[in-house]
Amino acid sequence: MIAIRAADYELVLAPGIGGAIASFTHGGAPVLRGADAPNSPLDCGCFPLVPYCNRIRGGRFDFRGRTVEIAPNMKGDPSPLHGQGWLGPWLVESQARDTACLFFAHKPGEWPWACEARQTFRLSEDGLDAEIECRNLSGEPMPCGLGFHPYYPCDSGTRIDTRVETVWEVDEKVLPTGTAPATGRYALGGTPACGRNLDNGYGGWDGEMRLTDGERVRRMTSPDARFFQIYSPPQGGLLAAEPVSHANAALNEPEDRWPDLGLRVLEPGQSMRLRMSLCVERL
Repeated sequence: MIAIRAADYELVLAPGIGGAIASFTHGGAPVLRGADAPNSPLDCGCFPLVPYCNRIRGGRFDFRGRTVEIAPNMKGDPSPLHGQGWLGPWLVESQARDTACLFFAHKPGEWPWACEARQTFRLSEDGLDAEIECRNLSGEPMPCGLGFHPYYPCDSGTRIDTRVETVWEVDEKVLPTGTAPATGRYALGGTPACGRNLDNGYGGWDGEMRLTDGERVRRMTSPDARFFQIYSPPQGGLLAAEPVSHANAALNEPEDRWPDLGLRVLEPGQSMRLRMSLCVERL
């Protein structure tokens, strides 16, 4: 574990556990869920999504004459999630008092393209600026998507406020069945954040989210993410609010739909990035 600090912020990273953020605090209070001794990225405050986000339906998709099959990576879920980056160790490429850079290399395997990824973290009095970048190292085009998977502690008084246009309704396997207006039970405009029984993706996101607890506001922005994924389990206490570059199960759609669904195709040597900022404000 390594730590960087600036002003009242402290960020603890767990490079060997999927390049995850173990904890992120402001004035000692958690901004993200914290873990002192995590065993898995799922114990941590945030982990990277690379080179794809969310699910691949049944672990199988076709791309330019090739069928790609990927085994499940979450117990009880037949559809693999979130790419390869969160499943392996990252190296500390550089570290200073208030900055750190983590590096991940993927050799062709189930995901048949070679690629590398970097996460850069910078702290200042304005909070955290995080960036993830992925580069295609193979000799042929590669589909790619990026995201961050932050977990926020919340309670019955926590309110979420963000602008979205549509929601993907899902089946019992959390796979999309179609879109609907983001209203009613799916509304996210000044509504409770916890205990919503939501596990849905949203489109038409404006790139900013606010979580309000009493006099504190946790603000997350992402200028590169067009899509937003929410996990608010019915038991409450936890919220995952993810800035992502593409929609859930987008790899299963025809390639001519990928631009609308946010998926990129990287040519050999080409890269893409996604940024996320997190800060704490007082009302």
